[in-house]
Amino acid sequence: MSLKSFPLYLANLRPWLTAIAVVWLLGLVGWSWFIKSFLILVALLFLTPVLAFLGFRWWLSQNLVQDSCPVCQLEFTGLNNTQMQCQNCGEQLMVSHHHFNRLTPPGTIDVQAVEVPAKSFEDA
Repeated sequence: MSLKSFPLYLANLRPWLTAIAVVWLLGLVGWSWFIKSFLILVALLFLTPVLAFLGFRWWLSQNLVQDSCPVCQLEFTGLNNTQMQCQNCGEQLMVSHHHFNRLTPPGTIDVQAVEVPAKSFEDA
């Protein structure tokens, strides 16, 4: 081996020397922290989607409302504390306290019509 090729020879060894130095330094500090942090990272990667799915199911069970329209009595589903429109009659509805309510302008009086059978004069 000549002196001219010696720097080229060291350039080929540089990655190996770096790897050996890193392993030696990790051996001095200890491997337990590295293994523990790796296991914690793997556990978080597996647990995060499961916890997110369970949290979403809980939120959905608390906020999903199934009720009937107060106008046409069509039963459908909506989210609590939102505004929506009935799919059948087109009435604007507000979902609050797990029930559908008509969304009316302020000052509107909502009345329920009651059918009263008419008696004829012949029945009297």
